[in-house]
Amino acid sequence: MFVGHALLAFAVAALIADWRGWERRPALIVGTVAGAFAAIPDIDVAYALVGLLRWQVADGVLGASTAFWDASRVVHRSATHSLVVGAVAAPAFGLLAVRGRSDRARVARTGALATLAALVAVAFLADGPLTAVVVVLFAASGVLVARGVARRTTLSPSTVAVAALWGLWSHPWGDLVTGSPPDWFFPFDLPVLESRVVLHPDPTLHLLGAFAIELAAIWLAVAVVCRLTDRAILASVDRRAGVGVAYGLAALAVAPPTLDVSYHFVFSILGVGLCCGVVRGGHSMPVRRLWGRQLPRTEPTLEVALTALAAVTVALAAYAAVYLFVAPAG
Repeated sequence: MFVGHALLAFAVAALIADWRGWERRPALIVGTVAGAFAAIPDIDVAYALVGLLRWQVADGVLGASTAFWDASRVVHRSATHSLVVGAVAAPAFGLLAVRGRSDRARVARTGALATLAALVAVAFLADGPLTAVVVVLFAASGVLVARGVARRTTLSPSTVAVAALWGLWSHPWGDLVTGSPPDWFFPFDLPVLESRVVLHPDPTLHLLGAFAIELAAIWLAVAVVCRLTDRAILASVDRRAGVGVAYGLAALAVAPPTLDVSYHFVFSILGVGLCCGVVRGGHSMPVRRLWGRQLPRTEPTLEVALTALAAVTVALAAYAAVYLFVAPAG
């Protein structure tokens, strides 16, 4: 749920900023910053490249993906997903957004780097060199984001710290339905929420539910962007998104997906959405003409993106309906 993590953090941060009376552009900027920080914890999957180094070409594509994810489980959702680490790192990232060359600014940035170095040392002592390397990647990613914010925006260091905290703390919750729960309080061993949240006993319906949550996060982010940029969602969705309903037949033709084996489902349903968004017929009719009134026109890129997203949503609903009501009978 890498995309969902970032987009949910973005949407909530931007909405709160808008609710607090911020101008629209700064609201979008602070949402983007929160989304960037929300994506950072998954930098720990970089270790999964080790799995690819061990993979033999003869094993095929599925062999490569299996090696990748097996290696990722060694450190994934550990230190970088910790609420404790996030609580310490977020203020440090905020201090790194301090601008200027004054002695005070230098002291702030030096203190922030020392704090991040201390996190690396704690990770090494608590869980060994591999976890320490992952925390180094985590810290370096946060430094890049914080310094980029300082150079390209006018956000205050305190705002950056709050956005970082929200992003880092919002990330682990999505993992409760897609994999093993994170190590919430690393480096402390506190047993809290140690098992995955099961959305449905049927593993396929559980996967469909997790995918639906991801789509909901994307739709929320889209709605926020459209709200803050005065765009109409319906005006950007073409009726060719309805072609996604044909994907329901996949429930009869291929093996039901689960969290363990989901590649064929994810890639195929995204492919359907991409085709519906990109391919344009000679008689394309946007939804804006089907609702009895003419909505404002929008950019072609936005129309492609939202039509693709709508097609994936229609395809998911169709697949779930066929799986529930037709496939068992067959």
